[in-house]
Amino acid sequence: MAERFDYPHAVTAIDADLVRPRMASIHLLQSGDRLALVDTGTSHSLPSVMAAIEARGLTVEHVEWVVLTHIHLDHAGGAGALMRALPNARLLVHPRGARHMVDPSRLVASATSVYGEETMRETYGDIIPIPAERVVESHDGMQVDFGERRWTLFDTPGHARHHHAIHDSASQGIFTGDTFGLAYPDLTVEGRPFVIPTTTPVQFEPEAMRESVERMSALRPECLYLTHFGRVDKVPALKADLLRRLDAHVRIGREASRFETADDRYRAVAEDLRGYLLRELESHGNALAENDALALLEMDIDLNAQGIVHWLATA
Repeated sequence: MAERFDYPHAVTAIDADLVRPRMASIHLLQSGDRLALVDTGTSHSLPSVMAAIEARGLTVEHVEWVVLTHIHLDHAGGAGALMRALPNARLLVHPRGARHMVDPSRLVASATSVYGEETMRETYGDIIPIPAERVVESHDGMQVDFGERRWTLFDTPGHARHHHAIHDSASQGIFTGDTFGLAYPDLTVEGRPFVIPTTTPVQFEPEAMRESVERMSALRPECLYLTHFGRVDKVPALKADLLRRLDAHVRIGREASRFETADDRYRAVAEDLRGYLLRELESHGNALAENDALALLEMDIDLNAQGIVHWLATA
């Protein structure tokens, strides 16, 4: 069974069983005998979620909310399967993503164009529609009372236009999805996470991402809950690292615009990102061998390069 990481304020990160350990998390929140989940992983994640609920001494009937930060399949691919298993839950999702949860056909087609059919089947499993009457659309500034906790939802584009973040009053933390980047625990050095932006296709917008990061930081959160992966603190330092590396991603993309074809731009961006991130890891004090570090980041380098090339073509 997948690992679980218990944090203060009744928050648990459940490993989503995506590709490798500690790559993606699902967050379970409790208030009294009420439960909620932020992001769902894939349909393969369902057994781990059920085990985490049981470990709390509660049942599927106690889950009231499933909240999606956005509808990319590593965050929302398991939503339909999970909602089938949670009879009393409602799904809270950004309004730009709601219809794709009710009818996921276009979402699946878009993701298949990025990942390919075989990877889609193996990685994400079945994508199941959710009845419209169980779907609640968020709006910017929306507040939701969940027991003694109050959530405030903020529109946070940059990684995706269907993205919102959730501020939780109990922990004074923010569930950031992907807009505040990713920080894999295997790259943490002496308690300092190594955070990088996620510029995946097809809605990467660097200025919007910067504005969203600034907006979240202005709330002065005690911590952040990243889907990739888990709780991090020391938010001002993370923000500085993230925005500096976002600027570097943009610079690398603009330098690649000298190439005429998308394929040549992709190759140039991916190669430059590898070199840049290895240098940043060295400066961060990471002792992993180069091949091991690249193995952890290669999927993200590929997707980030694709997203940057798409942004170059549409900016």
